[in-house]
Amino acid sequence: MTEQVPTRELYDLARRVGLEAAAYVRSARPAGRVDVASTKSSDTDVVTEIDEACERLIRERIFAARPDDGFVGEEGDDVIGSTGVDWVVDPIDGTVNFVYGIPMYAVSIAARHDGEIVVGHVVNIASGAEWGAVAGEGAWCHEGDDRRVLAAPTVARLSHALVATGFNYVPEVRAKQAAAMARFIPQVRDIRRIGSAALDLCALAEGQFDAYVEQGLKPWDLAAGGLVAREAGIVLSGLDGGPDERLVMGAHPAIAEEYFALVRACGF
Repeated sequence: MTEQVPTRELYDLARRVGLEAAAYVRSARPAGRVDVASTKSSDTDVVTEIDEACERLIRERIFAARPDDGFVGEEGDDVIGSTGVDWVVDPIDGTVNFVYGIPMYAVSIAARHDGEIVVGHVVNIASGAEWGAVAGEGAWCHEGDDRRVLAAPTVARLSHALVATGFNYVPEVRAKQAAAMARFIPQVRDIRRIGSAALDLCALAEGQFDAYVEQGLKPWDLAAGGLVAREAGIVLSGLDGGPDERLVMGAHPAIAEEYFALVRACGF
């Protein structure tokens, strides 16, 4: 698959556009809280004008370089391309953090070929930290002009696992997730709720977390960060197959089977 498309070229484009988009958001964000332009799944699931402008910037740059590709973005209409390559983009993953000024929000850009993610790039807008991956070629953290290869560390025991998670913005769904979490949390070290799925998955690849669970992720939430995690050695799964909107679980192979069984048993 990856031999049929210029993955290095796609990655370079994703990174170049991602860094420009992150610089735009940093310069455009005012001091204090950011005004909300609209909402999505509930009145607490927000969109800002800067989200929308950032996605327009990303679209323009990608189509200037590759006008026949497709595009799937959080804030705009999908574009069907003719090359087999689609760009899956979240202009600001962690918008609520962005609104409040919590420095954990990211630009996430991935390219998929014939439905499979082949490159991904994530940049923390506030800090400038960035991660990347190419399918079959590994994952890394950029450190200036250098790359530090990521290999998720082994976890000794599930009971000592620090788990990243998130919660849905729809109150009824959130209530069910809270009940499942109440059963789950006594059986692990602790949980962390950062507020950006892309950054959670990159942190999992780094070893800052031992495992991950979340429901309700859209393709743009999962695409780039999910590839970084997988290429670092993390196993990702859904409830009864691959990771999807219903459920995303991630863990090191040493505990993956046991961890996935625990998540299912808790009722996520």
